[in-house]
Amino acid sequence: MPRISSFFMVTMMAAISGSVFFCSAQASDISLAIIGPHEYDLPVDFKPFNVFVQYGDGNAAGSVYDSHGARRGHGGSHTWAGSSKYVHFRSFDAIPHVGFAFEVIQSESYVLANGKNYGGLGGATIGPAAWIKPTKNSTFGIQTFMITPRGTRDTLSSNYWSNLSSFMFDYEWTHFSFDGDLGAVVASTKHVRNQHSYKPGNVFFTNLRFGWKATRSLEPFLAFDWQNVGGLYDNTLGHSVKDSNSREAALGVGAMWTLNKHISLTARYSHSVEGRNTPETDAYYVKFVYLWQ
Repeated sequence: MPRISSFFMVTMMAAISGSVFFCSAQASDISLAIIGPHEYDLPVDFKPFNVFVQYGDGNAAGSVYDSHGARRGHGGSHTWAGSSKYVHFRSFDAIPHVGFAFEVIQSESYVLANGKNYGGLGGATIGPAAWIKPTKNSTFGIQTFMITPRGTRDTLSSNYWSNLSSFMFDYEWTHFSFDGDLGAVVASTKHVRNQHSYKPGNVFFTNLRFGWKATRSLEPFLAFDWQNVGGLYDNTLGHSVKDSNSREAALGVGAMWTLNKHISLTARYSHSVEGRNTPETDAYYVKFVYLWQ
């Protein structure tokens, strides 16, 4: 069996709907910011196998970026988010040199802000991915996920369906690795009884990871995450909602430990370097992976 680091697939952040802002910024999660090194270092022509992944992050957003990009020391929040993911990987003899995966993700979150605290389950995420290896050391593919509109609380429900799709790539050198994705989130219209109808803006994002293979089991890495969120459009009043668009870029540093061929653990810290109309990212990320056939 290949090293477990060759089989990781990406997931959404639990509060991905927070990335599609509703009237004001509620969360600073950048789409797919949880990914680590080797996330897209994927095989082809393999026997079917399964993966369970538990993601988690805690973000202490003590400040926010205003509409001019200035950092303000108020209005932030503390959030804890997680995603429990099951992925089935397989290839088909009739479609050689192409890998496939199908995954189901359940998000969890907890928010502490403005004297209030609540938690629960968010929407579920379901979708496939497919990829090829243009060279022995590279991977290129596409993934697409549907995100359901309801959670266990109204505050954890987006109340609209959305789709996240992205291109993904990986390149492996002897001592270094480079992973990344480039994608978008497109949402349907938001309808809530006795409220205005809104069309969320499109989200564009990218996540890049550059790792150094220090040893066979330890890989420190640098992270860059960016997203731009289009503003809300109020269908009822027929105009855009002021300051509902946003942008954020964050840099991070972390390390991945491959404990054995079945288990790995990744940890990272990231902080915003630029933003607009969003709480800052001041977050710790963890990822636990277990693989079996």
